[in-house]
Amino acid sequence: MTDFDKLGVAKPFQIALKAKGYSQPTPIQENAIPSILEGRDLLGLAQTGTGKTAAFAVPLLQRLLESRFRAAPKSVRSLILTPTRELADQITKNIKAYAGRTKMYSSCVVGGVPFPPQFRALQRGLDVLVATPGRLLDLHRKNGVSFDELEIFVLDEADQMLDMGFIAELEEIAYLLPKERQTLFFSATMPKEIHDLADRFLTNPVEVSTAPPATTVESVIQQIAHLEADAKYALLKSLIEKDDCERALVFTLTKKGSARLAARLNLEGIPAEAIHGDMSQAERQKTLDKFKRGNLKTLVATDVAARGIDVSDISHVINYDMPNATENYVHRIGRTARAGKSGTAITFCLPEDRGMLRAVQKLIGKKIAEMEGYTFFPSDREPKSARGSAQLAGKKLKGGGARKGAGSGKATKKPKGKPTAKSSPKAPPRRAPSKPSDNTSSPTGGSGVYLKRK
Repeated sequence: MTDFDKLGVAKPFQIALKAKGYSQPTPIQENAIPSILEGRDLLGLAQTGTGKTAAFAVPLLQRLLESRFRAAPKSVRSLILTPTRELADQITKNIKAYAGRTKMYSSCVVGGVPFPPQFRALQRGLDVLVATPGRLLDLHRKNGVSFDELEIFVLDEADQMLDMGFIAELEEIAYLLPKERQTLFFSATMPKEIHDLADRFLTNPVEVSTAPPATTVESVIQQIAHLEADAKYALLKSLIEKDDCERALVFTLTKKGSARLAARLNLEGIPAEAIHGDMSQAERQKTLDKFKRGNLKTLVATDVAARGIDVSDISHVINYDMPNATENYVHRIGRTARAGKSGTAITFCLPEDRGMLRAVQKLIGKKIAEMEGYTFFPSDREPKSARGSAQLAGKKLKGGGARKGAGSGKATKKPKGKPTAKSSPKAPPRRAPSKPSDNTSSPTGGSGVYLKRK
């Protein structure tokens, strides 16, 4: 594998990368950095935890440094757009670390914190601004930020932007940006909608893919535990109490569910805290910092944290609730086995969750191993569309009795006249959609809205 010097990375950034633990470039860095340094637009697909931030941040900083240009007051030279506050904060910290001793000014603007400090940070002009869409537009409407001098635009976690319903905000931001710019798109999954966005944003882009769409890191040991709802807590408690569970990230589907679960764990002597969308940014950051420092062994989170946690030594990700979107499974388990380390991801699957399990396995292209002692069991609560014929064999139909003529070799007579409602075959009832996670807006529902350039 080539080193950073051969990729064209300047010495100051090589020193910063070494300090961050990168002795050799990861595949996404090796493939993306040269094209970005050349000024090309780029569409990048990479698994979470593979060094994607450094892949765009380092060449971005180097290009800005080489141009020797100072931003005017309120102006920004580069913009990195992310879907969540946690991810924005994480990227900002990495940007400052990669910049090292170079005089590069960067800042972060997100919702949930006061406006004045963000206004003050923008007054002198910035080389790099990391932002979430809503707060960025608020600042622009208040004449707090200008994009006239923007050189580079990065859209990180593009697929989650769509999942969280940011299509309208993205469209508005697209109109504000200069036509002549370098644009970088990064995503962990690559649905059709992302390609549609890329067609509108990018000009003759280089496409970089370090893994097939929606694949998971091989060093993650994935397991499924089939169980009933009343057995979930006991299994969770036993997993957390095992010696090999050094640090656990537990995912629930709802805000109330995360708070209740963390409270129950604490009552039984297992220190745990929750992080979810109803908490202020200061509260969320305080809890997250405690988890990063190792002062908290168990963090219970909703999907608000699925892509905003960069902790290299999370030993276990436990999906206490099955995610309500297949892509979220990939992002959840991507919180473990980061930076080349190994990890374990265990998902609790109730009978009614088996339809989602089948969809997840189809997405990642493989069958997830069953946990010993928690293997598949027949259940009438499994979605009918997911039940195999083998599970139904020998069962009696509702209304009593086995079906006449089944396997007897004898033809059955059809009743004369029109069939009654009772004798008419009924289609299986449609399964109600899963309850949406608390941190997402309504999905965009496809690629019918296109982003336009100014």
